[in-house]
Amino acid sequence: MKLRYLKNVATLRLSAEKCNGCGRCAEVCPHGVFSVNERKAKIEDKDCCMECGACAKNCPAQAITVNSGVGCAQAVIKGWLTGSEPSCDCSSSEGCC
Repeated sequence: MKLRYLKNVATLRLSAEKCNGCGRCAEVCPHGVFSVNERKAKIEDKDCCMECGACAKNCPAQAITVNSGVGCAQAVIKGWLTGSEPSCDCSSSEGCC
């Protein structure tokens, strides 16, 4: 069973135009979010993305963007783990997360 996060909240983006099909994203992603077919990467299940940033950091074509460690999903998960109310501080002067 795959670990899934909240639906449609991951900041992961892939530019098919920039992708050179090297497959590094699929190699480094801990949750198997990517596949590579016909020399192009594809996001298989965006809701499995934990926004660690490994894919973007290892993409030589800079075809992937992700705001690592941010988002409401992180706030909810942190709340579950710590037993506190989820808060991503979107109302703070520093912005969200």
